[in-house]
Amino acid sequence: MANGLVIAAPRSGSGKTTVTLGLLAALRARGIGVAPAKTGPDYIDRTILARAAGAEAINLDPWAMSPDRLRLLAATHAAGADLLLVEGVMGLFDGAASGAGSTADLATVLGLPVILVVDAERQSQSIAALVHGFATWRPQVRVAGVIVNRAASTRHEVMLRAALAEVDVPLLGVLPRRDTLVLPERHLGLVLPDEVAAFDAVVSRAAEAVSDFVDLNLLVALSSALAASPLPTSPTRGDVPAGGLGEDGATRSISTPPPKGEARRGVPPLGQHIAIARDDAFAFLYPHWLADWREAGASVSFFSPLADEAPDPRADAVFLPGGYPELHAGRIAGNQRFLDGLRQAAARDALIYGECGGFMVLGQTLTDKAGVTHAMAGLLPHDTRIDRPRRVLGYRRLVHAAPLPWPAALNGHEFHYSSARKTHGTPLFAAADALGTPLDPMGLVQGRVMGSYAHVIDIASA
Repeated sequence: MANGLVIAAPRSGSGKTTVTLGLLAALRARGIGVAPAKTGPDYIDRTILARAAGAEAINLDPWAMSPDRLRLLAATHAAGADLLLVEGVMGLFDGAASGAGSTADLATVLGLPVILVVDAERQSQSIAALVHGFATWRPQVRVAGVIVNRAASTRHEVMLRAALAEVDVPLLGVLPRRDTLVLPERHLGLVLPDEVAAFDAVVSRAAEAVSDFVDLNLLVALSSALAASPLPTSPTRGDVPAGGLGEDGATRSISTPPPKGEARRGVPPLGQHIAIARDDAFAFLYPHWLADWREAGASVSFFSPLADEAPDPRADAVFLPGGYPELHAGRIAGNQRFLDGLRQAAARDALIYGECGGFMVLGQTLTDKAGVTHAMAGLLPHDTRIDRPRRVLGYRRLVHAAPLPWPAALNGHEFHYSSARKTHGTPLFAAADALGTPLDPMGLVQGRVMGSYAHVIDIASA
């Protein structure tokens, strides 16, 4: 089993994404096979990590996924790699509104050490107190090393090194401040790598900086093995097996494999043949969904709405993921083969499900940022617009009674700047936030066509 590390920071904006990209590319250049992952629900960071690593990246969400699910996904993803490298989210101990779901929670579940990326701007000796505090705040979280970022000068670096010599955490390196190591952003975060002409150049510069200033041998040496996932067993004579007791009080063993499918309980497929939209307008798809669906025996095909492709007419389900349809609304509105293909799928009673951007396209109209209104598929009775942006962000507990082939209770998240006006119809989800506070019902369902702004991450644990 591959060893792993978690790259975290005291706060957002410390440069952990750029450092992680540099580490991935630098390790890749040394011939080290790295399996990249992102903490939490972020699609875009996962995409850019995959680009830098030259390998698929996955999401590991400690708020939405059970500990067993996280361990199994991590172990499966890391199989065949030399190192699992997980980028954290926000600050190390920052989670949902309830406090759960932090990078520290994930590191604890996976049993992995943390490398802390600390932004040195506007501080010198105080960095020692900051690192000491993070390293000792939660005993079960092991901060195994520190990378200092954005040192202003050689003199600044000397002061930082002297201060950190008093802290019992290895210093892996000090990166100088470089204005060329910046990725552009927009309303949903970082842009996708294919949209950034200089993306590969930024990653190359980050890899060069990491290779020059970070002790990569020590970094790899600080990694440790993933925690084993507790698996069901049938103990004899009432004995407790070697694995001890699981979180639910049931006996567990780490040596007996589970019955087929039991430990891999994931998101069931939408149908036997699922046609999935995939291009720059519909880019937000979780790899663990595809793995779940294929393992369940479903077949998957892809089509590009931007290329005016229709879903496979043999598909009994169509999935429109989230993405950026608002950036391509005029083009989508003019692609009749795509829109007619959706309508034909609805006419033959295929299940059609859209999330966020996909939900927008299933509606009547989409008004773009310039205030221009474009006709969409017209399969759900709502209009969306993004010319009056209002950010909606947060984890969601979701319950549905629709013809979705999923358990009723789901975990997801919501992140969008557009808004929907519904003319009529039945909501798809009853919803609550991470604190359990009830929210307005979400989405719409009309026959076997349905969608909402929610991105479903996983099935809610019992």
